[in-house]
Amino acid sequence: MATTKSDLIHTLTSRGYLHQCTDLAGLDEKAASVIVTGYIGFDATADSLHIGHLVQIMMLRRLQQAGHRPIALMGGGTTKIGDPSGRDETRALLDNAAIDSNIAKIQETFDRFLTFGGTGKTDAILANNAEWLDKLEYIPFLRDIGRHFTVNKMLTMDSVKLRLDREQPLTFLEFNYMILQGYDFVELYRRHGCTLQLGGSDQWGNIVQGVDLGRRIAGAELFGFTTPLIMTSSGQKMGKSVSGAVWLGAHRLAPYDYYQFWRNTEDGDVGRFMKLFTDLPLDEIARYEALQGAEINEGKKKLAFEATALLHGREAAEAAAETARKTFEEGAAGDALPTVTAAATTSVMGKLNASIGGSPLITPRITVFLNLLDPLIQLGFAASKGEVRRHIASGAVRIENEKVTDENYQFIRENAMEGELKISMGKKRHGIIKWKAIK
Repeated sequence: MATTKSDLIHTLTSRGYLHQCTDLAGLDEKAASVIVTGYIGFDATADSLHIGHLVQIMMLRRLQQAGHRPIALMGGGTTKIGDPSGRDETRALLDNAAIDSNIAKIQETFDRFLTFGGTGKTDAILANNAEWLDKLEYIPFLRDIGRHFTVNKMLTMDSVKLRLDREQPLTFLEFNYMILQGYDFVELYRRHGCTLQLGGSDQWGNIVQGVDLGRRIAGAELFGFTTPLIMTSSGQKMGKSVSGAVWLGAHRLAPYDYYQFWRNTEDGDVGRFMKLFTDLPLDEIARYEALQGAEINEGKKKLAFEATALLHGREAAEAAAETARKTFEEGAAGDALPTVTAAATTSVMGKLNASIGGSPLITPRITVFLNLLDPLIQLGFAASKGEVRRHIASGAVRIENEKVTDENYQFIRENAMEGELKISMGKKRHGIIKWKAIK
């Protein structure tokens, strides 16, 4: 779906991205007359972004689709400090090698959603704030930039108030984060003519500080735009799962699991999530929103397919959809089910005797002992061994469609020292355990 640049604000508002904007009418007027360069910052605290970052990535995509230029700013510098927003405790600090490695992996995700190139006026830019933050001199920075930030105002920021209200420690290192984020905006304005910063609602205070800083030291007309916190119909923060973060990197979460995350969307969220996380036209989304009862499952399948295709490609989405169909409609184990490898202990319990031409044929009959705790955690079906035990005790775990009642599962194989089993937890989580006997 492509739009013209004058449609930017209409697209962002009609699809549900708008929470706050420093000057919506002014930004709309600017977007209708010139190419707007806008950015969002992402710290490299892990080797993958997660589903909580996806609405921000989609905003950069909308910006480019509307004929404007997006900048994905990697926090090679700010990651060394840690954003206190939404945190109750200080982040673990990473060294330069770990940060650079994380950025390289994260770029693979951006490549799926944005068009980079470097020659076109709307080609996306991947920037790294370490390029300028690492070179700052402390005293000149305090004198030239720090004097525009008052401690009084900084103490009113949600990211600071949260820590102080809960009597949680906030280091001086983290306290400086908002100053560096504001300075990023000024640097991107000077280097790339960037006049728009986008972000989540939790970043509003930091964004406004950057807009004000640009006006004070560069005389720049800058804009800030934030998205609402994405909640599910049941009031849960979107993106939470039984095993923690829903990662965007395929090395962290298999395409099938990503597909299933979207397939399990609550009924009341299907249309809204289609607007935010797919490129489906609004009129087509409206048709899915009108579905009732069991028919809403078709909308969930469409949402899951389109969201997975954007991130992992249509081939991966098709494979995930086919695996889901085989698993849930035929009861078979599709090729794309998540798979883990587990070691098993064995015991020869007896022998099966037969004869060929009067000569005995002896085949070992082996009892295999497989502990299910670690495999179920590795598959993402549970977050702890205690949780696995509770699921087993409640009868929610099945192997080859047979209920499991013991975490040390036993089964018999004849003359086989390795193999694989389909394991399920509840009705919606399925995977494969490949086992190999320890001799």
